[in-house]
Amino acid sequence: MWTCITEFFTYETTKSVVVKSWTIGIINRVVQLLIITYFIGWVFVYEKAYQIRDTAIESSVMTKVKGFGLYNNRVMDVAEYVTPSQGASVFCIITKLITTENQVQGYCPESEMKYKCTHDNNCTKFLNKPGGNGLPTGRCVRFNDTLNTCEIRGWCPAEIDYIKTHPMMEVENFTIFIKNSIRFPLFNFTKGNFLPTITPQYIKACNFDHENNTYCPIFRVGDVIRYAHQNFTTLAQKGGVIGIKIGWMCDLDKSEDECNPSYSFTRLDAMSEKNSVSPGYNFRYAEYYKMDNGTDYRTLLNAVCILFFSPLFSSTLFSPLLISSIPFYSTTLFSFSALDWSQGTVLCDIILLNFLKGAEQYKARKFEEVSDTQIEDSLSSNGLYRSREFIGVEKQSNDSGAFSIGQYG
Repeated sequence: MWTCITEFFTYETTKSVVVKSWTIGIINRVVQLLIITYFIGWVFVYEKAYQIRDTAIESSVMTKVKGFGLYNNRVMDVAEYVTPSQGASVFCIITKLITTENQVQGYCPESEMKYKCTHDNNCTKFLNKPGGNGLPTGRCVRFNDTLNTCEIRGWCPAEIDYIKTHPMMEVENFTIFIKNSIRFPLFNFTKGNFLPTITPQYIKACNFDHENNTYCPIFRVGDVIRYAHQNFTTLAQKGGVIGIKIGWMCDLDKSEDECNPSYSFTRLDAMSEKNSVSPGYNFRYAEYYKMDNGTDYRTLLNAVCILFFSPLFSSTLFSPLLISSIPFYSTTLFSFSALDWSQGTVLCDIILLNFLKGAEQYKARKFEEVSDTQIEDSLSSNGLYRSREFIGVEKQSNDSGAFSIGQYG
């Protein structure tokens, strides 16, 4: 018990031993060089950890589509083929329409072939289940001269959505006008994709491309789809979702002229083109009217369209002032002194105390126990204490008063 108590109430202090060994010296300096290279090359130059990053951005994206198309011998303008209304960062250009006119509330046969029947028993299984175009009644009724289908209650006649129609191919030459701006509130820095030198004449004549017209706000639909590595004919036939990503990655250490928008294009619903059940993108909407007798009727439109989504992402970097840099530099210096340099010391100690010739002698010099009794005996004899456990060449070093062990020969 007494031994445990005395062992507990002990104090350890660092002892510095300078080992003059080519092997350990080279390893130590190589490790230190690697650490310095990591901090300068990776942390400072590549990652630029000394910079402040602002991600709390304020941004806006406004869009406008222009063009005229011919569909079913009818000229269509922006008000008819773009939904929702102009100006949003998410909009849809309709390429194909399936129209069901003069629908009224009532009873009628289903139009989908999975509801074909020969008697009522074939239809009772659909009761209390959502139908294709309305609520099933459980009765089998005449659809045409050769086919019977289950009856529904809803908007009649039921939509026939499997008829073949051709898309409006003029969409490929439509243009999308995109106006976007960005503000980094931390630095009170604002910029947009309109340069002060841009003129109305330039906007009317230009089309965006990645090399010569990066600041042109006019994007041709066919070019956008090509940049997304898609085929326009296939996309117009089935629909899809195209992302126009707008990026502002600005380093304010550099000139403001180097803070430019970057655009990337991709198909966001890429998996749907591989799915035969529900390929592409479509939606339904209706236009409602009222007869003279007060009865409501509507025109149902099944629209196949290309949905464009324009998200804006950004990040800005800025070198902090000296006073705001103190935490970073303090942390860096602490990492050097308290962590990173110690990694070289630990590695060298492992080699020194376990693998080099004379490892036991190094251990005897590095780890030394001193008790009160030894100090008192040493002081009473000659006033100076020196360990006699290590036998070898030793001499006083100029390195902070540490003992130096020489092996250079």
